[in-house]
Amino acid sequence: MLAAERREYLLGLLAREGKIVAKDVAAALGISEDSVRRDLRDLAAEGRCQRVYGGALPVSPAVVDYAARRNVSPHGKQKVASVAAGLVRPGGAVILDGGTTALAVARALPRDLDCTVITHSPTIAAALLDHPRADLFLLGGRVFKHSAVTCGAAAVEAAQNVSADLCLLGVTGVHPEIGLTTGDAEEAAMKRALSARAAETYVLASSEKIGTASRYRVLPWEEVSGLITDADPHDAVVESVRALGVEILPAG
Repeated sequence: MLAAERREYLLGLLAREGKIVAKDVAAALGISEDSVRRDLRDLAAEGRCQRVYGGALPVSPAVVDYAARRNVSPHGKQKVASVAAGLVRPGGAVILDGGTTALAVARALPRDLDCTVITHSPTIAAALLDHPRADLFLLGGRVFKHSAVTCGAAAVEAAQNVSADLCLLGVTGVHPEIGLTTGDAEEAAMKRALSARAAETYVLASSEKIGTASRYRVLPWEEVSGLITDADPHDAVVESVRALGVEILPAG
């Protein structure tokens, strides 16, 4: 089998099974694991899969830039946002992560809701300027333009001085084994800092993120209270996450 044929085989397997295990492919094709790993490295360089230990997973479509992400699953994000907004109680404090799904949450909050919103996203702060009863705390730092958020040492330090009842966290990849992932190391660190300052953390994940992975791990599942998703509740990935003890809030 030629290299090009092997790569097409790998992509087909990834589409069917949702993952590639290098040793299993090597045994099935009668080739070395090194050959499979080289193919996966080439496919990952083309953005067609995400390499993980032992193989590969589907790459998340949510790693594109902020402007492009606005057009990725807008209806799914609105469904997730509607459920997430309902978790914000009158008089409560919420840490609202950046990203397009979190922006949809901000827009879904009742205009007269009395609450405190802590965010490192200038776009989210701007979206809540016309909410007269919402106190806004914008965490400063270096602006990461890809996601329109602040991050880096200054932003992490600012996050360590706040606390909230709830953190609504965005990620680009959701997988029962790999955990929660995103495409930038500093952004992953900022997300961990935000989650650590809340009593509960719920993950915002429209269906295109389910079963995918990005390069940097954000949190393990044991540090998450729940997952809000519009994916099929009987999806194998969703059921696997539920089996880990994570509450699933359906947004169908």
